[in-house]
Amino acid sequence: MISRFFVFILILLSIPAVAQKQPERNVILIVTDDQSQDAGFYGNDVIKTPHLDELAAHSAIFTNAYATTASCSASRSVILSGLHNHKTGQYGHTHRHHHFRSFDYLQTLPVLMAESGYRTATIGKFHLAPKEVYNFQEFLPGSPRNAVEMANNSKEFIEADGEFFLYFCTSDPHRGGGEAEELPHKPDRFGNKPAGYAGVETITYEPDSVIVPPYLPDNDVTRAEIAQYYQSISRVDQGVGRLLQILKESGKINNTMIIYIADHGMAFPGAKTTQYEPGLKAPCIVYHPFEKHEMEFRAEFVSWTDLTPSILDFAEARKPEYKMHGQSFIPLLERMASYREREAVYGSHTFHEIQMYYPMRMLNDGKFKIIWNVAWQLPFPFASDLWSAPTWQYVYEQGEKAMYGKKKVKDYLKRPEFELYDLKKDPYESNNLALDPKFVFILDKYKLKIKEFQKQTEDPWLLKWEYE
Repeated sequence: MISRFFVFILILLSIPAVAQKQPERNVILIVTDDQSQDAGFYGNDVIKTPHLDELAAHSAIFTNAYATTASCSASRSVILSGLHNHKTGQYGHTHRHHHFRSFDYLQTLPVLMAESGYRTATIGKFHLAPKEVYNFQEFLPGSPRNAVEMANNSKEFIEADGEFFLYFCTSDPHRGGGEAEELPHKPDRFGNKPAGYAGVETITYEPDSVIVPPYLPDNDVTRAEIAQYYQSISRVDQGVGRLLQILKESGKINNTMIIYIADHGMAFPGAKTTQYEPGLKAPCIVYHPFEKHEMEFRAEFVSWTDLTPSILDFAEARKPEYKMHGQSFIPLLERMASYREREAVYGSHTFHEIQMYYPMRMLNDGKFKIIWNVAWQLPFPFASDLWSAPTWQYVYEQGEKAMYGKKKVKDYLKRPEFELYDLKKDPYESNNLALDPKFVFILDKYKLKIKEFQKQTEDPWLLKWEYE
């Protein structure tokens, strides 16, 4: 009997262990349109974002998250490729007469995810070309101004079998739309309509209560516009709430990474289309379903070039055949010793609209920030919606010496070749040290860093150092 017992044990030990089934790894990437770090969890106690606050309560929240360019199409090409836009070829807007298009050779996030067995879908704003390069298997219908409708229209895709990647892009809080009602000071409506949107509670704000960032002029006109901007964000928040509800009801909240970002900062002069902090610094929430991050604020640099590498890393999907400019932040979230913290973030802007040629390159290491205005001889070209913005026009009409926040109107219209800022002492970039002889050594040091960045990322505008 004893010998038979030992034989039985040996047989059991010789049977290969059944591999434990790994949980599915789904990904939802939420991209809003022109939003700065304006939400309750970022410390704004006026704006109502309860659903974003709920998501943030169980996520890592990056306080130093940066777009590379404050322009829609160009930034979205970076988000979905892991490359700076001077490498994607998406130098500016893709729609209508602007007609910028990315290079055909790109191996983008949706294509790589699909090739790795993922179901892929996009809903809302797309704004990229050519479609084949950024191809999703499904293009779901839904008004990009109604994030609740977008969430409802994503429900069937989320609940289907198989791992999925959902690219969820609102048009809020972009300027424009909803101008059916005239308000005091005639602010842009930021998509808000008097009749509201189906399934969305209309949440309004009093201009007297909003928080005016120091880079903007604090007056009745600006406050009226910010109130509209807040209302548009509250509409996004409700869509996020509905999306979270669908994930919970489907049982997929525990195996779905959720990343919430904006393509870049808010649509106000001094932010959008610039390389200044308000244009590039944007929200970034990362909910990792397999790691606990209970409202964990992280000060490490994150660049939008890091998004594609991070999602491919989490999804265990195949990488492109070329080296991406970004790096995965998944080792940071998973508390791995292999994570190497970024020393700096970089910016690359060339166009917004087709008539807006104004290339800029930027480096920010948290101490100093340099901006190289490559075509500095030209007046700074305003985006059409920013030029007509009541916030800008109200001050512009007062003349070039009028103060627009921390700077004069003329400082926005005519810029020097180089701008150098001490971000610790001057977070609103109002004192250009590049004009101070005492900072020549530091300026030269940072010029070399910009050149090195351009070399490493194969920037065609590197040639400008030599022949201009």
